[in-house]
Amino acid sequence: MTAKIKEWLKRYLPAELLSTAATLGGGIIAYRIWNNATAIALVATWAGNLFYFGYILFNDVYWTKKTLHAHNKKYNSITFFKNIHAFVVEFGIAEVLDSFLIRPLLIYYLPLVIGNLFAGLLLAKFIADITFYIPAILSYEFAKKHFRNFS
Repeated sequence: MTAKIKEWLKRYLPAELLSTAATLGGGIIAYRIWNNATAIALVATWAGNLFYFGYILFNDVYWTKKTLHAHNKKYNSITFFKNIHAFVVEFGIAEVLDSFLIRPLLIYYLPLVIGNLFAGLLLAKFIADITFYIPAILSYEFAKKHFRNFS
């Protein structure tokens, strides 16, 4: 189990750090521009998503190219679509629930309930991440077995 946890941390932690910075930055910028809880929730959610998923997809493509190169194979559009397919299998269900329901609602309400934007954003992100990672990790393990063989 320790090996699995290390694998998951290696895969998700850098993206999570980028996402946290983007979520906080996006939320603070939205607060300064609009001072509106709905705008804060939407901007913080999607800023975090952009950096999180951008990093993960970039990393997937990079390592797939490196693996193929080691086997004297080329990365092409078919391989890219295989990367996208594995990515959608891994995150699809978790992301729909997270981005369109759980995370925006938590980011909307927790800063209001707590009375502190920064603390509310962090707490909302932490709680939403828990609900996100349970299906995401299960789906990652499934996708890894069935859709991530590029060599």
